[in-house]
Parts: sequence; structure tokens; C-alpha cells
Amino acid sequence: MEKLRYYLHILKGVRLSKFFDVIRRAHEKCGKNKVFLFFDILNCAARYGAGYYDYLIFGFYDMNAAQRKTYVTRLWNKKLVTICNDPQYAHIFDKKNEFYARFTPYLGREYLDMTTASEEDFIAFARRFPVLFAKPQVGESGKGIEKLKTGDFESLSKMYSYVKEKGFGTVEEELKQHEALAYLYPLSINSLRIVTLVAQGEAHCVYQVVKMGNCGKFVDNMENDGLCCPLDPETGKIVGVAHTSKLINYDTHPYTGVPLLGYQVPYVKEAIELCLKAAMEIPEFRYIGWDVCITPTGPAIIEGNDYPGYDFWQLPEHTPDKIGLLPYYQKMIPELK
Repeated sequence: MEKLRYYLHILKGVRLSKFFDVIRRAHEKCGKNKVFLFFDILNCAARYGAGYYDYLIFGFYDMNAAQRKTYVTRLWNKKLVTICNDPQYAHIFDKKNEFYARFTPYLGREYLDMTTASEEDFIAFARRFPVLFAKPQVGESGKGIEKLKTGDFESLSKMYSYVKEKGFGTVEEELKQHEALAYLYPLSINSLRIVTLVAQGEAHCVYQVVKMGNCGKFVDNMENDGLCCPLDPETGKIVGVAHTSKLINYDTHPYTGVPLLGYQVPYVKEAIELCLKAAMEIPEFRYIGWDVCITPTGPAIIEGNDYPGYDFWQLPEHTPDKIGLLPYYQKMIPELK
């Protein structure tokens, strides 16, 4: 009876249409009975803190208990963030202008803080950079970002008014990515996601992946049909098939047709070193997901995420041994129990 109450608590607030869609998709993947999957998902929520999407994307339907308990699920990731990141400093990562001011040496580009810039400041900036990226003060997954061209406005004063009316927090010069990244997909900045963890006063790289845009879109986020592939930290080569939010895997880019496995991404070691250095800037924040652009001359940090994605390095296509990251984190952070 007590377990039933717990299951009902888990179900409270769940969007049932999405929950049953996960059951359907899991059934298509493994062929197991849907009623069994229904209760197995609830069991994984109770025992491993796994959301129903965790169950699907990690392939819990095809694992035993020993394997499942090695995965960083939604609950474990929240615990990790709570232990490592002091919420009093979250505003530095949540607000674009504060992040840019704090990490200016790592950005590799010029920007303008629209919360303090005058019209004259903006016009002088726009005259230097005919293409600007305007970003919301607070945002994630590339939402709300606009690519603005000065030639599309009647005047720079009109452009300034547009930026202010839309409430953008910053505008910045267009980052130029390395030709090797542009070749993968030319319409977006194809960034690296590098996750760092500071333990015992030393910064460690947990994992690194390359994200790519798709479907004609100019952002590389998974929520916008993007792809991600794991990278070898030493060679910089892609070492696994692409993953998508629709759980479709590709060994060639579906938009450009570029073969992915073994593809050489430049400056990966340098990007990791840059993030390890940046990770030490704010001791109160020890667990960060960095998005990094690879420019023709080296890496440049785009942003830092104070709630790093925990799925990238635990996907079925990239973990054939079905062992997740939790033992690694627990070794580094003993209080994560």
C-alpha cells in the first residue's frame, strides 16, 4: 500500500500523454508488454530517481538492476548540482551580461551589454559588426536568439529600438567557426559541450561531445533537431554515431551527408584545457557544462550551463557496457550517496 502511494505521488503532475508515449516507444524498442513497462518505469522512478524520459533514452527497459543503478538520472543530477553549485552564484550563469562580464577573457569575441548600453554605444558597435547575434538576458537551448543584419533595418537607430523593444540582454559579434566544423553543417555554430567537475581543488573533464545543427536551423541544440557525437579527448575525433532527441542515430550527417565516425574536430584538447581553467574561476560552482565554439584560431567559450546535461555520455549507442557515470561522480564527490 505504501509503494502504491509513492507511485501515485510520482504520477501526480505527470503529463499522461507523454508518459504513455514513452511506454509506446519503449515497447517498440524492446517488444515488452506495455503493462509491464508501465510498472517498470514506476519502479525505476522509485529505486533510481529516473524520470520516464530517462527510462527511454538510457534504455532502462533493456538493463538489469546492477546496470541501472550506475546511471546519473534526473534525481541524481539534481543532487549533484545541489552539492556542487551554490545557488547564490547561479545568476552569473543565468544572466548573459553577468556571465560575459565575469568570463570575458574566455569569450573570444566582443559583445555589448544592452542593459547598460546607450543608443550611441549600440550604433558604434553595430557599425563595426554588420551581423549581430542578439540574445535574451535569460534563456536556454538557443531559444529567443536572433541573427540580425544591419542592412535589414532602415537605420541603426531603428535597429537599436528593435533590440530594446525585444528585451535582449546582449548583442555580440558573429563568431566564425573553423572550416572543419562548418563543413559538418554550415548554417549554425557547431559547438562542443564540455562538462567539468571540480573535486579536491582540481578541475576534471567529465566528458566532451560535439553538437551540430540540422534541418536548416541556425542553432545546434538537441531541442531544435540538432545532433551530438562523443569525441575522443586526445585525438579530437568523433568516436560514436550521432544521437538525436528523436532517438534516431546517424553515422553520416542527415543534412550534409558528411561521414561522422572518425571525423577530425580541431582544437579539442585546447578547448578542454580552456574549460578546465574557466572551471576554477568560481570556487562556489564546481559542476558546469560549457558550450565552446572552435574558431579558426582556437576555442572560445559561448556560455556556461549551471545545470549540465547528464544524458550525453550515458546513451545506449555510446555505452555498450551499459555502465553509467554515477560511480565516477561518487568517487569524485563522496557525499553523493
